[in-house]
Amino acid sequence: MGYEYILRCSDGTLYVGSTIDLDRRLAQHQAGQGSAYTRRRLPVEMLWSEEFARVDEAFAWEKRIQGWSHAKRMAFVEGGIDAVVGWSRRTRAAG
Repeated sequence: MGYEYILRCSDGTLYVGSTIDLDRRLAQHQAGQGSAYTRRRLPVEMLWSEEFARVDEAFAWEKRIQGWSHAKRMAFVEGGIDAVVGWSRRTRAAG
């Protein structure tokens, strides 16, 4: 089992990660023992998480979401995948 998650940092930026133990990983981030990125931006707040059957699926989503803009990540957090359908640069440029 794996988890994908998005944290909001104290400076308003979003951090995207994946793990096999969501509670432990969140505690690590909050204690300043997570990534160097979140360590410099404490405190952090969990905005969204999803459970996956396999950790490699969670990791694939992590890499996908990491490539998204802040606005797209927030739209996803607030409205799910349907909220970001059509957000590709090519689609937005044509519109």
